[in-house]
Amino acid sequence: MASLNVGNLGEYLREQRRQAQLSLRQLADAAGVSNPYLSQIERGLRKPSADILQQLAKALRISAETLYVQAGILDERDRDEVETRAVILADPSINERQKQVLLQIYESFRKENVLDEPAVPGVPADEMPSKTD
Repeated sequence: MASLNVGNLGEYLREQRRQAQLSLRQLADAAGVSNPYLSQIERGLRKPSADILQQLAKALRISAETLYVQAGILDERDRDEVETRAVILADPSINERQKQVLLQIYESFRKENVLDEPAVPGVPADEMPSKTD
């Protein structure tokens, strides 16, 4: 597991809290953590657990995976997928049902593309020798 970069995480959390127009106390209450503890996280003095990050994500209405990436818990390679999901979930112009449908469509396209990937990188599937060759 990667080490936590709590400074960047704290800055990111503070920015998300401000965008959500929540005070430190409001977010702490919504996430079920203490005011001082949340303040310490935002200042980079504490390393929150994955459970605490999940509670904060729920209170901020963002994906927990986004916070896991910021905290260095999720691998950097997962960042694009996580960011795409976070943008969908954060879009205020669509409702929750629409967000879930859009995420399902996105996931189905990702699965479809994995199935279409060639077995040998750089060699298109239609140029691979068949078993009868």
